[in-house]
Amino acid sequence: MITAAFKALGDLMSRDFRAILFRAVGMTLGLFIAILIGVEVLLSYLLSLPWPWAETLAGIGTFLVLLVAFFFMMAPVTAIFAGLYLDDVAGRVEAKHYGRDPKGTPLSGFRALQTSLQFALVILLVNIAVLPLVFTGIGALALIIANAYLLSREFFEMIAMRHMTVDEARQLRKINTPRILAAGFAPAILSVIPVVNLVVPLFATSYFTHIFKQVRASSP
Repeated sequence: MITAAFKALGDLMSRDFRAILFRAVGMTLGLFIAILIGVEVLLSYLLSLPWPWAETLAGIGTFLVLLVAFFFMMAPVTAIFAGLYLDDVAGRVEAKHYGRDPKGTPLSGFRALQTSLQFALVILLVNIAVLPLVFTGIGALALIIANAYLLSREFFEMIAMRHMTVDEARQLRKINTPRILAAGFAPAILSVIPVVNLVVPLFATSYFTHIFKQVRASSP
């Protein structure tokens, strides 16, 4: 896992991946800014207070609430964006590090997007379910554990499906669940760190490409 993480960081900083990195960060920031502006505009129509200072406080409170919401939304957003450029990133990683291995078959656009949206919904529901725990001592830990499982499951299976059937990919993950779950803690922890979490989708794609190669090589 450590080797895979360092390789993924190297991929992230390389010139070949720079354009994808900028595009991924730009899309993430653009989405969040659009949501922020949309909510602010909506509240300006729905919330009308007689005192200017009250409206100012309400605006600040709304902004802080949205920041907290973005903290929980990063993992689902990561899942959605994974389907948009997973094949591009995985293909570059395989060509760079595993040139002698058989090339993966790109997922269809519909299949990749469908899988990403399904996982994003599951991750969102799980994050909402553990939200009350945030106000307890185990809240952050519960969130990281949940996202470690879900993100590792999604990224590993999507990478694996480039090389095998859906059933084979799921079976390979289930057989190696402890190892893959442990690997999921890296992107899960990064996803709760502000600014750093913007590069999690790209990092996780490269990272789990390396994890898949390691798991498959060690599996009978």
